[in-house]
Amino acid sequence: MKLLKFLSGVATALSLALPSLADEKLKVGFIYVGPIGDGGWTYEHDIGRLAVEDHFGDRVETIYKESVDEGADSERSITQMALEGADLIFTTSFGYMDATLNVAKKFPNVKFEHATGYKTAPNMSIYSARFYEGRAVQGHIAGKMTKSNIVGYIASYPIPEVIRGINSAYIHARKANPDVEFKIIWVYTWFDPAKEADAATALVNQGADVVLQHTDSTAPQSAAEKAGGVITFGQASDMAQFAPLPRVSSIIDNWAPYYIARTQAVLDGTWVSTDTWDGIGPGMVGIGDISEAVPEDVKAEALALKNAIASGEYHPFTGPLSKQDGSQWLAEGEVADDGTLLGMNFYVEGVEGEVPN
Repeated sequence: MKLLKFLSGVATALSLALPSLADEKLKVGFIYVGPIGDGGWTYEHDIGRLAVEDHFGDRVETIYKESVDEGADSERSITQMALEGADLIFTTSFGYMDATLNVAKKFPNVKFEHATGYKTAPNMSIYSARFYEGRAVQGHIAGKMTKSNIVGYIASYPIPEVIRGINSAYIHARKANPDVEFKIIWVYTWFDPAKEADAATALVNQGADVVLQHTDSTAPQSAAEKAGGVITFGQASDMAQFAPLPRVSSIIDNWAPYYIARTQAVLDGTWVSTDTWDGIGPGMVGIGDISEAVPEDVKAEALALKNAIASGEYHPFTGPLSKQDGSQWLAEGEVADDGTLLGMNFYVEGVEGEVPN
């Protein structure tokens, strides 16, 4: 009897000393391709991480690793984060896709979320934003505001996400101004301020008085500001420190609601592998303030386009549209399907140059 009482007392003491599973913090990790101070892509993902901390308080702990290369280093970093006890890991760049999948197979009890990819697993989701919707709005403003009729575009990697953006911007710039011409420089990096600045300068030297970017730093904004007489658009983040000129608007990636929802799903035990691709309507893509440098009529047109896209009244890829080689792609009124957009590997008619291999 004394032994039973002793064992009962030990059990009670242990139950008081050790937290229950429900009391343990959920550990949520983030893998970033750039520094959190890049002012663009990674900065906005980190804003989402901080929103998770603010929303859940003591229930959640977040960790992150920044400036992780998309090669072998990414798999090591994701593995290390899983070994450190992360319950949910967001890997926030396209080039992490295979590495995330490999690590997910090794850690079946960990939940993984990969940004902008297309491969899933029972414990691995994918998510992205319809950035091309924002590019349509930018394209309209660019077409209306260019005086040289030359728009420059700094492209990162020749993947469907980037090609979609070029095509969407071009289609809507051309609708606004049939004389517009795009010049594209591929820099093969997401974040390299020196390369991005050099590309912006080269485009200006080729006559561009509007520069769009699908890279992550504010270096093109600085280069355009130095050149003078050039307008730009913030990428991923507002980059409002360069407003009203050269930055006249921006695409803002709003990841916070998604990160909060997916973290809540893990806490609730309802998390399942999903495929999310949201745009302006659901709020994952935002259009930054259109500055006073943009004429009022152009601003009104841009906002009307934004609202039409958000409501579903208009799709940026609506026919008639042809491919670069002149072959018909979409008939009058026909809308591109998501499968084609997700695999887009061609320019639309009028875009000069070739899509790199």
